[in-house]
Amino acid sequence: MLSVGLTGGIATGKSTVVDMLRAKGADVIDLDELARVVVEPGRPALDEVRRRFGEVVIAADGTLDRAALGRIVFDDEKARQDLEGILHPAISAEERRRSAEFARKNPRAIIIIDVPLLFELSLDGAFDTTILIYAPRAVQEERLMARDGFSPQEAQKRLDAQLGIEAKKARAGHVIDNNGPLRALPSEVDRVWKKLKAAEAEHFGEKVA
Repeated sequence: MLSVGLTGGIATGKSTVVDMLRAKGADVIDLDELARVVVEPGRPALDEVRRRFGEVVIAADGTLDRAALGRIVFDDEKARQDLEGILHPAISAEERRRSAEFARKNPRAIIIIDVPLLFELSLDGAFDTTILIYAPRAVQEERLMARDGFSPQEAQKRLDAQLGIEAKKARAGHVIDNNGPLRALPSEVDRVWKKLKAAEAEHFGEKVA
């Protein structure tokens, strides 16, 4: 098994790359999805959220009222930390459970864990290697304006809220460059996929040509 933390910046094409890697045979775990799963009705994390924040964050159907919870934690640092203290261990446990399940089915699995804040939270050490989906900041700005209709100021504000793409690039084990046209992306993904396969083979003591 090879565990690979994958991240990108806004408008770098992360979702497209994840789909391409999945098509090549990678198993994929999306931490954003797990963040929703661990607070489904009947899950212990939802009960903990209820105890900490009260019935006001529970919708009539028993699900988490994310908007109500967001209003509570948005301007309250202690509340946000408390929420993270509930969610992060639950998400990590679910990620480990799914990784172990993939590994049981295929000991040679390459597991891609999609982590939006991989470098911001200094989680890169938790994986065998990491991938950054890269596009220069100027390209990110252009794509944000074209895709979401942002003004230049709005696009810059969104980008300023994240760790800069060049800082992420300096820390990544592998970089998939999505600076150019979409037709150039498959060859970039293939190049990195071959490196992942080689790293996985080395785990089993195989020589790589």
